[in-house]
Amino acid sequence: MDWTLEVVIVPVSDVDRAIEFYRDRLGFVLDHDTHAGEHRFAQLTPVGSGCSIVIGTLPAQNEMAPGSLKGVQLVVADAEEARAELVGRGVECSEIQVIDPRDGGTFFGFQDPDGNSWAVQQIRDRARHPLIPVEARRRFGAEQESAEPSA
Repeated sequence: MDWTLEVVIVPVSDVDRAIEFYRDRLGFVLDHDTHAGEHRFAQLTPVGSGCSIVIGTLPAQNEMAPGSLKGVQLVVADAEEARAELVGRGVECSEIQVIDPRDGGTFFGFQDPDGNSWAVQQIRDRARHPLIPVEARRRFGAEQESAEPSA
């Protein structure tokens, strides 16, 4: 039995502002933005990821206070390049920290507009061996994805 983590709910106070941040600043693909009566929910996926985030106003999404999600982790092949990209898009990031010089020990972080915090870990091997090979990335928004492996 495979157990795959495919969605993480991120509690936000303003869906439009969160979409702008995750799509336009972080570069996540907006898979859908669904309006259903009084409810709204949107799913966004980091390019190259098998796990998406969901934001919105569904009851399960309202159980957490906006900004209460801490330490969700993204993985990139090059922390310096990833940090420079985010800073260039206007994202305030911490400095890069090398906790252990071996692969996997380099990190930086950032927060979304509500204060949900994210860690970015460098694993250089992801450049050669992405967890989801480019040719296997068939999902919402696949036509928008880059051919290059990334975060």
